[in-house]
Amino acid sequence: MSPVLHALTLVAALGCAAMAGVFFAFSAIVMNALARLPATQGIAAMQSINVTAVRPAFMTALFGTAALCVALGVGELLTWGDHRAALLIAGSAVYVTGTILLTIGYHVPLNDALADLDPADAAATSHWTGYVQGWTRWNHVRGLAALVAAAAFTVALGR
Repeated sequence: MSPVLHALTLVAALGCAAMAGVFFAFSAIVMNALARLPATQGIAAMQSINVTAVRPAFMTALFGTAALCVALGVGELLTWGDHRAALLIAGSAVYVTGTILLTIGYHVPLNDALADLDPADAAATSHWTGYVQGWTRWNHVRGLAALVAAAAFTVALGR
């Protein structure tokens, strides 16, 4: 593995691991805490979190890691350099599919629908219960995908 490929793989592994940690913290702590609040407060807090998440630091970590994964995956598909290629391609595919596509296809629309709710509206309470359950369930998948991708990159580094 060239020094450049090694460095890029290390950064991808760290980015995937960092995102796995973020998703784990949300699933294990944040969503449980928000679910314990009265619905009006939980909705308002999550609406604020969703606005705050769209900042350069988080977006760079989430999508910068995805861009790096795409570059690694495509590069390995085109060159099929060595025995690590399958790990790099698999890690890239798992992160992009299980983290990015799931975020764009499921979590963003769910968050957009939540943004349109008035937390004080009585109908918002029933929406909130379903939101927390679905959001958290699929967030587990995002976290696991990011962790699997980090593991694939880490194993590739060790070979």
